[in-house]
Amino acid sequence: MKQVLRKLCSPILNIFEKGPEPEIYKSLNRKILIIIGIMFSGLATAVLLSSSKSDDYGYLIPCVVFYCLAFVCLIIGLLGDKRAVMNIWGNK
Repeated sequence: MKQVLRKLCSPILNIFEKGPEPEIYKSLNRKILIIIGIMFSGLATAVLLSSSKSDDYGYLIPCVVFYCLAFVCLIIGLLGDKRAVMNIWGNK
């Protein structure tokens, strides 16, 4: 199942899985990335629910941005390899 999802999300994963193998990798970085993805998703949902009764549709811009960030964080955190996680955090 994971390989099928990796193949579906390969356009995103290919961007972050380029570069040298990371020297320092901590599994905590992956966990924090997943938590950040969940927080972005919750933030986007909160904005969407609190502003959905408004006549102005300007609230959709932050919703789309936060959902996209959440999607990328969760894809990298759940399906990416060590290189992709460290490219998000930086190799320092």
